[in-house]
Amino acid sequence: MQANVNVFDTARPMRGGYRDIAPSAAYQARETVRLVDVREPLEYTGELGHIPGAELVPLDTLDRHHGGWDKDAEIVVICRSGARSARAAETLARAGFRRVMNLAGGMIAYNAAQLPVART
Repeated sequence: MQANVNVFDTARPMRGGYRDIAPSAAYQARETVRLVDVREPLEYTGELGHIPGAELVPLDTLDRHHGGWDKDAEIVVICRSGARSARAAETLARAGFRRVMNLAGGMIAYNAAQLPVART
C-alpha cells in the first residue's frame, strides 16, 4: 500500500516557503508526516485537544528541538487558529526544511471538521 508520500505536493503554497494543508488531509496523513503542535501544554490537553500522534513542541522552544529533525521529512505544524503555526512553519522553512505545512485554521478548523482528537 502506497503511503501519503505526496501530501506536501497537494498542499497550497504560501508566501513564507511553506504550504497550508486542510484539516482532513492532515488527519489522513497523520501516520506518514511529523505532526508538531506548537501550542502551550494546557492548550494541547485542553478543550480543543490535539491530533492523535502530534508531538508538543511549544513555539518558544522550537529552535531548541528541530536541530535533529530530517529536513526532507513532511512536517505539519499545528496551533489553535493557524497563526502561530504559520510563523513556526516559516521559521522551519527558513531553517532549511523543505516539506513544511501549516494546519490551515488550526485546531479550531480541525474540530469544526469533527475529526478525532486526543486530550491527554
